[in-house]
Amino acid sequence: MSLALQLRIFSRAFPAAILVLFAVLMSAAAETPLKGRLIILTSFPDALFDPYRRAFQAKHPDLTIHILNKKTSAAISYIQDKSSTQVDLVWASAPDAFEMLKQSGHLRKREGAGSAPVKRVAGYPLDDPDGYYTGFAVSGYGVMWNTEYLARYNLKAPANWDDLAKPAYAGHLAITAPSRSGTTHLIVEIILQSKGWREGWNLLLRMSGNLATVTARSFGVRDGIRVGRFGTGPVIDFFGFSSMATGKPVGFAYPAETVLLPANVAIVEGAQNLPAAAAFIRFLKSAEGQRILFKPEISRLPVRPDVYRDAPAAIPNPFNGSIRTKGLIFDSNLSRQRYHLVNVLFDVLITHRLTAAKAAWASLHEAEAVLAGLPDPELRARIAEARDLLTQVPVSKEESRQASFTRQFSRKKPGFAVSQRQAALEAGWVASAKSRYAEARRISDEVRSALAARSLMSQTQ
Repeated sequence: MSLALQLRIFSRAFPAAILVLFAVLMSAAAETPLKGRLIILTSFPDALFDPYRRAFQAKHPDLTIHILNKKTSAAISYIQDKSSTQVDLVWASAPDAFEMLKQSGHLRKREGAGSAPVKRVAGYPLDDPDGYYTGFAVSGYGVMWNTEYLARYNLKAPANWDDLAKPAYAGHLAITAPSRSGTTHLIVEIILQSKGWREGWNLLLRMSGNLATVTARSFGVRDGIRVGRFGTGPVIDFFGFSSMATGKPVGFAYPAETVLLPANVAIVEGAQNLPAAAAFIRFLKSAEGQRILFKPEISRLPVRPDVYRDAPAAIPNPFNGSIRTKGLIFDSNLSRQRYHLVNVLFDVLITHRLTAAKAAWASLHEAEAVLAGLPDPELRARIAEARDLLTQVPVSKEESRQASFTRQFSRKKPGFAVSQRQAALEAGWVASAKSRYAEARRISDEVRSALAARSLMSQTQ
């Protein structure tokens, strides 16, 4: 009797035994020891990646895990430039960054991806529909503040993006340049997409007048607010939740004009340790891995609705409507397409013009405060002219959506020159910004002088 026939007879006689044997074999395969090196490139702080590294390492002691920590824009370049150190996984928040890597062919499609309907949060897919990256946490974006700092300066807690542009917050605000932070890039894009290109830049430029600093990393905004170096700033939600959970005197709020997006992980094309990379992703998305997100020092929102029964009281559930937004669906393709354009504009208009912008806005705000009680159409018109000069953006909405225009821009990397076209456009924008900011300050100073002279004259009469 053949072996095949014997197995068929055995399976008919003992079907339950076959199922048990199959389960045992599958379990043994799943627990096959992982070996070699697993190299993970991430933009996350060590407070997040260390608990995962320790937990995964404990399950696979023969595996060596290396963490490369880089800001999102640098991580994109690191992978696209094909560094000699081959990365297995990229792990970060920004979905537009993963879209860039997907479009450039640097991500590997996951086995079995695309076989089931893609789940969504607030209308946005939790996984890439094409299967190249997958969400492991939900991210919201909002405003964080130091409660003791605001009380000391008699300031109200900001509730939305527009509050950050109010003159009362002058000198109390911090932000990171989007060229240095994928998280801040998303916040800038959320503002641009929710308010429109022109009005979005108007708000960002008004916010620039209130900045105490532009930090090197998004962690700098969180850390500065925690210790009271400055009062408030835009951040990803887990910066606020983890700070509150660990006893820092801070608050956090979601503006209505925000979105919920997945933080993602993906296998890099050419990964050297595919079994370990796939196993790490499975661990991230397992119930055990998802509950690690509830640790106070992490305080992130899981992508699995079933684990929220174990969530701390302060952690909102993005799947039950407890986070209220206006329903904006983030366009990650648009953000990907104009990624470098937005970053260059922000640096030209805000990061590298900060001193001039703050001085011009301070003069304008002082003039406006005095003019508020005076019926003087001529001086009001001059201040309106100064405000217009400070809020001009040299790229139109139409250009920001044209791939033929946006593809001219790339990330600036030390030792590498950008294209001649980008260099020429930037030079023109820089010259224009310098001229406009200087002229706006001159006009505002003249209006203030005129108002001071008028006040002095009235006092001597």
